[in-house]
Amino acid sequence: MLELRLMSDAIGSRNIENMKIGELAERTGLAPSRIRFYERIGLLKTVERRANGYRTYPPEAVLVLNLITTAQKAGFSLDELRTLLPDDLEQWEHDALLDALRSKVRDIEALEARLAQSKGQLLALLAEIEARPEDIDCAANARRVLSRLQLGEMDSPTLAAGDVKALGKANRR
Repeated sequence: MLELRLMSDAIGSRNIENMKIGELAERTGLAPSRIRFYERIGLLKTVERRANGYRTYPPEAVLVLNLITTAQKAGFSLDELRTLLPDDLEQWEHDALLDALRSKVRDIEALEARLAQSKGQLLALLAEIEARPEDIDCAANARRVLSRLQLGEMDSPTLAAGDVKALGKANRR
């Protein structure tokens, strides 16, 4: 929290005027369409409109966008962020923020446990496939392994759909 205040003070003390979307995009590394999206869904609230219709953003918008992208990398959904981000960065709800962070750590720990279990099951499956008797071909070996899975002689991987989705997001980063 102190770090956020110092960053906010540092941004404000540079006496930077409001920016157009192109400058904000350049400072944050985000596409203008992504910035407009965050504005449209209510995450970026510090937007003003000039008489000519152009959006302008105060220096604090850089901090808000950096918070959003950092939180998303940590696994927070946009809905979670919407409930966490205060309208004014000076008005953080300390207990709610700590609860959300602790909850996210628990979510990550549960995912790690499921991943470790699935890794073990996949390694066992790999070992079973690699233990193909020399007198059978690959198709017969596949039938042999699948029948063992169906009979419950082996555990099948147990990742949930949400886990697979989370892994896919991690691989895109």
